[in-house]
This record gives sequence, structure tokens and C-alpha cells, in this order.
Amino acid sequence: MAGVSSPVRAPSPAPWAPAPVSTVRRALEPAALRARLLPAPVAVPRAAWLAPVLVVLLGAVLRFWDLGHPDAIVFDETYYVKDSWSLLLHGYERQWPEGADDAFVAGTPPEPLEGPSYVVHPPVGKWAIAAGMALFGVEDPVGWRFSAAVAGTLSIALVCAAGWLLFRSVAVATLAGLFLAVDGLHLVQSRLALLDVFLMLFVLLAFVALLLDREHGRRRLVARLGTAPGIPLPEEQARRRLSGGPWLGVRWWRIAAGLACGLAVGTKWNGLFLVAGLGVLSVLWDLNARRVAGVRHWLRAGVLKDGLPAFLAVVGTGAVVYTASWAGWFASSGGYSRTWAQEHPGEGIAWLPAPLRSLWAYHASAFEFHHGLGSPHSYEALPWLWLTLGRPTSYYYESPGRGTAGCTVEHCSQAILNIGNPLLWWTGIAALVVAAWLWAVRRDWRFGAPLGIFAAGYLPWFLFPERTMYFFYALPVEPFLVLVLAGVLGLVLGRSGDSVARRRAGVVVVGVFVATVLALSAHFAPLWYGQTIPYAQWRERMWFDAWI
Repeated sequence: MAGVSSPVRAPSPAPWAPAPVSTVRRALEPAALRARLLPAPVAVPRAAWLAPVLVVLLGAVLRFWDLGHPDAIVFDETYYVKDSWSLLLHGYERQWPEGADDAFVAGTPPEPLEGPSYVVHPPVGKWAIAAGMALFGVEDPVGWRFSAAVAGTLSIALVCAAGWLLFRSVAVATLAGLFLAVDGLHLVQSRLALLDVFLMLFVLLAFVALLLDREHGRRRLVARLGTAPGIPLPEEQARRRLSGGPWLGVRWWRIAAGLACGLAVGTKWNGLFLVAGLGVLSVLWDLNARRVAGVRHWLRAGVLKDGLPAFLAVVGTGAVVYTASWAGWFASSGGYSRTWAQEHPGEGIAWLPAPLRSLWAYHASAFEFHHGLGSPHSYEALPWLWLTLGRPTSYYYESPGRGTAGCTVEHCSQAILNIGNPLLWWTGIAALVVAAWLWAVRRDWRFGAPLGIFAAGYLPWFLFPERTMYFFYALPVEPFLVLVLAGVLGLVLGRSGDSVARRRAGVVVVGVFVATVLALSAHFAPLWYGQTIPYAQWRERMWFDAWI
């Protein structure tokens, strides 16, 4: 079982004092460029790919099993179930009559009222929830939650893909997917009609697209910068070619990443932090590729030939997708603030068309709402509590007595608590420290990439300590946490060149770790599924009072 291989250490580019012709020409040889820019091929037996496939199937079973339980509107489902159904019926969110939640649970949802509802999250995630309702109906919780379970399952597959693209190790890819599949935060969010699982999915999709773009862009750089085999290149022409390097053309994977970024921000605005991190990371990759290739003016060329097109591809595509996600609101005449421009002539951004001016005013109002959101909540958790599982969110709690809901003792509990697997999260903290060292000291981009996106999605929350926050805000960065953890465990597994004893020891350590993770997930599973258990067993799982 091979772990993480050593990264290819590219030699420093030749100094740009006058160099011998042979040195310049050698820098342009395709074989030399490939050795510096591209990962070495890795031979993987076909049977090895069965491991990540089984992990994805396990994740699907865990998410779709008994998806309709509990038959209740849970936590913020009270907003998103009704908003999503309203989108499906009318194209925008409407207000609802009293008792609408009970009617949805009874399978007889009422008609929404005529007035528009003031919502503060964009519509993409709600459209995704509505897709499940269109397929399976609104009368059953399975219809509400189906799309979230699909998103959760797809994200496991994407984490496996990211693990492979980063580390070229099936073992690491499988570990990363397994950790996401069996973690409580991800599992709970994948089984409820809430928005964060869609934000996480789209950010992860953009990350994988940019990993593919990184490799594809480097292959293009080799093809367009390198000389044709066997054809000598005059010295002056070789130096001109290495002055700035070529434009790499349209980067379709980067446009795909822009589409995913637009969907992420169209689900929740805090996706902007992650999108910014993804954009910076992608440009840094391009700058480094030109530097390693030996391009003399790599910084200037990277900014002009890679950075500006990247901005248009990611931000431009994302902006178009985001705006298009409001199509139902644009097509309506009754959406909230839809006629603001007509009612406020001369106000706002005058040069914008009236529909966009109304949308801008709506966004300004929603921004003020988010900025001032600071009402106390019993389950609020500031960011420094997320990694330590200091205050998970209780979504659902019932206390059935003997003879009800399968309770066979005097007092029972049914609870849904989005507590993560403690071993994964607590060792994840140490893995982040190791990854930071590997990136800072060894310049290992494979750890720096997920670490950077984790930081982009996590650290900005510390700037808003007065805002009400919850543990589930950590969900969009969880995939990058498990990628870092799996990568570090790949180092523990050892490399192909290590001794048999060293690799066996690594397998034992990682095997014990994985077995403990699975045992803890099985232990906490009743709290993730809302299963009926004796009260004493529920209380025994509350390791800290802060979890209650």
C-alpha cells in the first residue's frame, strides 16, 4: 500500500546572465520541461480503483438510508423547504400562512401567500432542493432532502479525485473520501434540506477543476514553449521564446471552475472568501510554472498572459452564472424589491438597467442584514470552537417515553447533533500544523493547496466576532481538512523506496487510526440519524456539557 510519493523537485531556473547556447536549448527540450513541470507517471493496478469506488458507495448508503427520518421540519429547514417549494411554483420566494410547517409534515403543503418573502441567501441552493421536490414530491421529507444527499455523495467522489490529483496516491484518495463519508458534520448536513452542503460541493468542484487546469496548463506550456524534437533552434530565437513564454489559450477547466464558483456564491455569499482563495492559488500556480520552466520575465508574463485571462474566466464566468441564477426573480413582477428601481427613480447605481438596479438594492439590504446579524443563540459557536468541536449544533431533540417511537425503557432520546468525529477533527488540527511546515519549509505545493483554501474559508470569520455563527459554517472547509489529514497519513504509510519494516509499521499505525475513526463514527451514529436510544446512552455520548 503506497503512501505519498516524494514531490518532483524542479531545479532552479538558469540565471539570466548570458548563457551558453546549449543551456538555453536544453531548457526548451520537451523532455526537460516535462520533468520540471509535470508529475512522474504512476502505475496503478486497476483493482486499486475499487477502493475509492467502494468508499463513495458507502457514503451514498449512509446518506440515503432512512432519509425521510425524522418526519419533521428540522432546524433551518423551516426556511429552505418552503422557499424552495415557492421557487418551484412561482420562480421566487413568497410568504407562507401560519402552520405551514405542520402542513408540510402532514403531506398537504398549503399555497404560499401573494406577498414576497424577504430572503437573505441567493437562490442556487434552494433551486437544488427544489429539484429533489420536483422528482419525489413535496409530501415526503425524502423529496426535501434528496438533493442534499446527492450533493454529499458527489462531494465524497470529488474529494477522492482531489486526493489523487494532489498526491497521486490511491491510498490517500481513499482515506480522504472515507473520512468525509463517515464524519458526522458532513453526514448530518447531507441528510437535511440546508444550504451549506451545496456551497461545499460547488467549492470542491471548483478546486478539482483548477487542479485539472493546473496539469493541463502545464502540458500546454510544455507543448508551446518546447522545441520540436530534432530541430535545432537558433540561440536568439530560443532566448526570445524564454523571455515571456507563450499564451496558453482558452483554459476550459478554468472556465468550468468559474461556473462552479458562480454556483457557490449563488448558494451563500461566504463562498466569496473561498472563491478568492481559489483564484489566488490558480494564478500562483501559473506564475510558478513559468518560473520553473525557465521563463525570464515570469512574473510579468504570468500576470498578463495567465492572471488577466484567469480573472475573466473565473470572475467573469462566475458573475454571469450568479446573475443568471436569479432568472426566476427577474422573470417575476412580484419578487421582493423587484420593482425597486421604478419606485426609486434616480436612486442607486443610475447607469445599471432597472432590473439590475433593483437587484443591487436588494443585495445592499441583504448585506446590511448579514453585517448586523448578532442576536444571541444558544448554539452559536465562534470560529475558534469549530476545530475543537467546542459547540456543535443541536438540530432536533425529542424525549419519547416507554412504548413510543421504539422506546423500551422509561426515558429515551431522539437527537440530531452535527458533532464531527472527534478523532478526525482533533488530529486534523495537528495535520494542519504539519502541512504548514511542509509547505513553508519544503515548498510542497500538495499540502499548501488544500491548506490555503482551508485558510481562505476559515480565517476570515475571525474578522466578525460580533456576528452570530455556528459550527456548520465549517462544512465548506471540511473537505480540505480531510485532504490535509489524509496526505499526512500518506507520509506515515511511507514511500515505495522505504524498507519493508518501515512500510509495515506505517500500515499498522494508519490501520489502527482508521479502525478507531470507524468505531467512533459507529458510536456517534445514533446522534446523527435521530435514532431512539435510552436517555442514559444519549447522555453517555455527551462527552462535554458544551455538547448538550
